[in-house]
Amino acid sequence: MASKLELICQAANIKMTPQRKVIAEVISNSSDHPDVEEIYKRANLIDPNISLATVYRTVSLLELHNLLKKLEIGDGKARYEANYSNARHHHHLIDVDSGEILEFADEELEQLKEKIAKKLGYELTDHRLELYGKKIKPE
Repeated sequence: MASKLELICQAANIKMTPQRKVIAEVISNSSDHPDVEEIYKRANLIDPNISLATVYRTVSLLELHNLLKKLEIGDGKARYEANYSNARHHHHLIDVDSGEILEFADEELEQLKEKIAKKLGYELTDHRLELYGKKIKPE
């Protein structure tokens, strides 16, 4: 069965080789935000013939077609998540100690962003919000 990302690629007329299908499946099934090397490790478990270079090329192609979002969290590694047009809008909170990326949505924040843009004479067309923090340790 085709993954959601594979179906979107097919609809966008992106040629889907067997290796690209595996990579799309790995990304579609990721609940975290893997970097290219993690995508490679997961894909390689499914098809040991997939090379790291193939993963890099496929990720670049998907990013070029705006089907992947790149997250740079300051650790020198780009992380990725599928960019579905019908996906729930969310932001990221990055734990600077562990590198964990937490997704969150907040309606008040959405309204505040719109209010700020309007106050400055703008209509928002796009935005990205990443928060960085350290987990509060209980006393």
